[in-house]
Amino acid sequence: MSHLGAVATDITHPERQLAVHHAPRLAQESLATLFAIDERLGGIVARTRETTIGLMRLVWWRDALAALDSAPPPAEPLLAAAAALRPDRISGAELSTMVEGWEALLDDPALDVATLETHARARGARLFTLAGRVLGVEALRLSDAGEGWALVDLARHLSDAGQSDRILEAARAPLERAAAGHWPRRLRPLGMLTVLAQGDVRRGADALKPIGSRGRMLRVLAHQLTGR
Repeated sequence: MSHLGAVATDITHPERQLAVHHAPRLAQESLATLFAIDERLGGIVARTRETTIGLMRLVWWRDALAALDSAPPPAEPLLAAAAALRPDRISGAELSTMVEGWEALLDDPALDVATLETHARARGARLFTLAGRVLGVEALRLSDAGEGWALVDLARHLSDAGQSDRILEAARAPLERAAAGHWPRRLRPLGMLTVLAQGDVRRGADALKPIGSRGRMLRVLAHQLTGR
């Protein structure tokens, strides 16, 4: 198995795995790499107990990703996979900016408005925009979709329901803009994540359905068939 194929197994989130599965075959490995990078960065934040150490680890990844534009990747499978994204016109510098979205969470545990905006833009909008490039369609709606998706994912990981609802509400407007109208078939792997996030906003923190639940999978199927 190639190193890119192995990277797909690094995606632990079942709905992101499903999004990769529904992508065109030639785009699957690159899309998996983007999600794997995002999960690696998120894992660093989730496991951090000492802010300084967590930030140091994120800085290492930011520098390592940026360095892919000028040097061969080190002996790290995920960095090798990231380097292989160049045919998709994705640079290491573009990937490295995703780190900023995760750094913001460690810098501000209170998650104020500016922090949420940085996380949504640097993590979510950047990830979805690059994913659209992998899928062969660059669309303005992807920035809104990524911003809303990132905020909803963050809200799902918080134990404070009030804070989660505040963040879900912040995701409402970008998701409504992104979900308006028909999604072209090539973008539906990202569209399915968008409509699932929009459903979470409508339900609120106290009524979220479990990841991978039957209702969520039926919603994915409907989106795959209709683009809405």
